[in-house]
Amino acid sequence: MSASELILAIDQGTTNTKALLVSQTGKVLHQASVPNQVSYPRPGWAEQSALDLVAGVKSVIATVFDLAGSDHVIAGVAISNQRESIIVWDASTGEPIGPCIIWQCRRSADRCDALRAAGHADLIEDRTGLALDPLFPAAKIAWLLDSVPGARVRAEQGELRAGTVDSWLLWTLTDGAVHATDHSNASRTQLFNTATLEWDAELCALFDVPQRILPQVKFSDAHFGDIAAGVTALPAGTPVLAMIGDSHAALFGHGVRAPGTVKATYGTGTSLMTLTKQRVRSRHGMSSTIAWSQSCVVHHALEGNISVSGQAASFMAGLLGGKDAAALSALAQTVPDSGGVTFVPALVGLGAPHWRADARGAIVGMSLGTKPAHLARAAIEAIAFQVADVHAAMEQDIGVPLGELRADGGASRNAELMQFQSDILECPVVTASAPEVSAIGAAALAYSGLGIAVPGVAAARTVNPIMDAQTRNQHRQRWQAAIAQALVQPTSNKDNGGHS
Repeated sequence: MSASELILAIDQGTTNTKALLVSQTGKVLHQASVPNQVSYPRPGWAEQSALDLVAGVKSVIATVFDLAGSDHVIAGVAISNQRESIIVWDASTGEPIGPCIIWQCRRSADRCDALRAAGHADLIEDRTGLALDPLFPAAKIAWLLDSVPGARVRAEQGELRAGTVDSWLLWTLTDGAVHATDHSNASRTQLFNTATLEWDAELCALFDVPQRILPQVKFSDAHFGDIAAGVTALPAGTPVLAMIGDSHAALFGHGVRAPGTVKATYGTGTSLMTLTKQRVRSRHGMSSTIAWSQSCVVHHALEGNISVSGQAASFMAGLLGGKDAAALSALAQTVPDSGGVTFVPALVGLGAPHWRADARGAIVGMSLGTKPAHLARAAIEAIAFQVADVHAAMEQDIGVPLGELRADGGASRNAELMQFQSDILECPVVTASAPEVSAIGAAALAYSGLGIAVPGVAAARTVNPIMDAQTRNQHRQRWQAAIAQALVQPTSNKDNGGHS
């Protein structure tokens, strides 16, 4: 492979779809991005157009391909993707039978409640490492099959396909030639047994999902297939050399290859992930997952998923009159603290470590002295508080203190947030020099399959804690009191999220 041959990384996220041309040193040479629309047709529901996601991918590929010109040769494609979002489509036409039900959607909560009431939660978590929660795709697939007329019969006859976003993109990019996923994405479906590394027939039966509609599971650095003629601007035959969930790709992009380091990706939600030596069953609200599979070796991890973090800032910005995140941050800086106001952004329930689908957002501690700036600051603090809860739970599971936190994603560029994060954690926070760590990680994984080791993304800066212990404890107590209020629900709605 010559130095002029590059990897085109597709990063299909919730908020944006991006394409980046990445060199063998990890440098981003060209990139393009388009925004994605999320619809909320009912309270607790969240979805996107699967066809719009494909259109966005084709658009950014065309832009980057044009920017690259004839000076560069694209050796292959790597895909990182939003996880736990699910699509079901017609195997003959490639047409989706419904929307892409994204990871934030809670429409399958009743199905999860029924499985919990029947006593299946522990078996599901034991085999998948995942708490029984509407976040995960299994119950969403069943919802689609039962909600779209004729879909269940067609699925049982083998006329439909189901997959996470990586599978959907691979299917369309290969013009229906390949239906596959990788271990990292399969491990997030709640249908994949992470001990046997196979789709679990009993789990498929419990969730009422025909196993025949699910994709083949491959190693993350496998040759997944080739781009079909006329589908994108890329030449026909360009290989897809890696597929990996975006949070997993970020860990890989940081250069983490052994246990001991935890990263946090600050996006719409936030994922904290750390490698483990073996498959671990969490006792403190974490998910056990597959980080990636490389060179025929499967690497396991612990993860904590926060449903609304960066989105908390944009939500609050909207409440305060349509400000954007930058304006919200500037407003927050006009006050020294939140004035005792605490915002719990349980807007789609609470994920790790609480796993309470019934929790709802709360703003507590307001007084006649509360100003918009206090609300702005509370929204930014909420991101750090949630990360701190997951970080503490992860340390309990591992049994040893975690070192520095590696941070990436859009909100990691917010200096005030990173300082508050370091203060609340009482540990250094190291921010990445490149914001697109997930895409770079996916590209690095593809390069590794070609025998080229790409270095991890360099650090931009290290933020050290400066807050005194008394102030830190007061902040944490204020947050815990607000969480307790958000978790108080009517007696008619008692969802404990599958964790004791």
